Amino acid sequence: MKNPFVKKRGNLKDDVLSGMTVALALVPEAIAFAFVAGVPPLTGMYAAFIVCLITSVFGGRPGMISAAAGSLAVVMVALVMEGNVRGGPGAELEYLLATVVLMGAIQLIIGWMRLGRFIRLVPHPVMMGFVNGLAVVIFLAQFGMFKERRGAVVGDWLQGPALWTMLGLVALTMLIIHYLPKLTKVIPSSLAAILIITGVVMAGVNTQTVGDLSSVAGGFPLPHLPRVPFTWDTLNFIFPYAVILAAVGLIESLMTVQLVDELTETRGRGNREAVVLGFANMVAGFFKGMGGCALIGQTLINIRSGGRGRTSGFTAAICLILFILVGAPLIDRIPIAALTGVMFIVVISTFEWATFNTVGKAPKSDILVIAIVTGVTVVFDLAIAVLVGVVVSALVFAWKSAKHVQINRTKDEPNERHYTLEGLLYFGSVREFSERFDPAGDPENVVVDFRESRVCDLSGLEALNVLAERYRKLGKTLHLRHLSPDCRAMLRQAGTLVDIEVMADDPHYTVARV
Repeated sequence: MKNPFVKKRGNLKDDVLSGMTVALALVPEAIAFAFVAGVPPLTGMYAAFIVCLITSVFGGRPGMISAAAGSLAVVMVALVMEGNVRGGPGAELEYLLATVVLMGAIQLIIGWMRLGRFIRLVPHPVMMGFVNGLAVVIFLAQFGMFKERRGAVVGDWLQGPALWTMLGLVALTMLIIHYLPKLTKVIPSSLAAILIITGVVMAGVNTQTVGDLSSVAGGFPLPHLPRVPFTWDTLNFIFPYAVILAAVGLIESLMTVQLVDELTETRGRGNREAVVLGFANMVAGFFKGMGGCALIGQTLINIRSGGRGRTSGFTAAICLILFILVGAPLIDRIPIAALTGVMFIVVISTFEWATFNTVGKAPKSDILVIAIVTGVTVVFDLAIAVLVGVVVSALVFAWKSAKHVQINRTKDEPNERHYTLEGLLYFGSVREFSERFDPAGDPENVVVDFRESRVCDLSGLEALNVLAERYRKLGKTLHLRHLSPDCRAMLRQAGTLVDIEVMADDPHYTVARV
């Protein structure tokens, strides 16, 4: 089946139109995330503009959209509340801005140290769980749009005609997005759907609009130095939050880079993205922005609409600042239903429906990892889910590797016995390795050949030392063959009495010391 996302080269028209679509979808979310964090709506809009502009122009993944993010807003809630207690009304925003600047500095350092490469250690089942969990999170978040909203005040669920109108407009939006590409691809179907539904509502249909959340009208963001005490106590307060925010933002951004790489069959630069994201957040903090990271929903809207180059993100950022400066009266009239319908299409496109096909075919451990990561993403957040998934995958790998250590007897004479080891000798397999030998029943000389094996860590080396000592106490000698120079050197440094035979075809690898 042809991948619908594969389109390695974009063009200016597609990038500009998709950027406009993304900008419209960013507005309600930026406002909502600011409300979640407990700061003014324009703080979210400024962050969306600044982060999107800088990452789209200089970032490591063209076509990816970064802006104010819900995953960060959730972490900011406690920071804002405690900042208010520390400094009184208004101080919470200043502490948040200082934290965003520090968060950006941490991300910049991580990218400069090229630590983004560790995202490659994330197994595919974790990636599938991450995507599925994110799709569920986006899906659940849309239900909040089916409540009465007046600014930050969220009322009861819509009922009666208001509910049916909302459902009808959402359904019509989804139908337009699905069927319009079969007629024409001149304009992105998501943008066309938003414009059509907005026209329908302006013709006389009564439903909630972006203006019911908050007007996006405002001025151009100006430089602002966070007004917080520059003391050790302040750093002690904001640093833990900055570290958590930096980790959440980087993990979500790097995972999104990897996802877009797979969808478009191109390759982004994770470390560059980390550096640029850090710089963008530092700038946002100095211009009254709440910071941000990659948004997978808006990124998929961009890709689905044909956006592939840097122009798409740049266009989205320029549209956002134009909305703030001059376009607020028009943007305020966009129906919430149209944007909700767009996000529901994103959910359908994001979810890995192939997951259901893996049941009964893929290893049960992989299915378990997918389920765990999906669940943790929904209940907690993306960063914790990825970390849990990597840990569980590592434990599963260790368990499987420990069960696959094989020791075969290849030669048996009165004074000499040969064993061949297959598998990895490391902390997870040393117990089974030790239990497979019988020093009391073996002859005077025992040879263990590691041609088909590897000693991976210090636990494996220690297991060899202990085994050699068991033979020595019985007056017997343990001979080891086909060890790497690194293994031989470390065993000799330990002062063991094991006899190590140097062979012409010895392998070359190093042993993990940490």
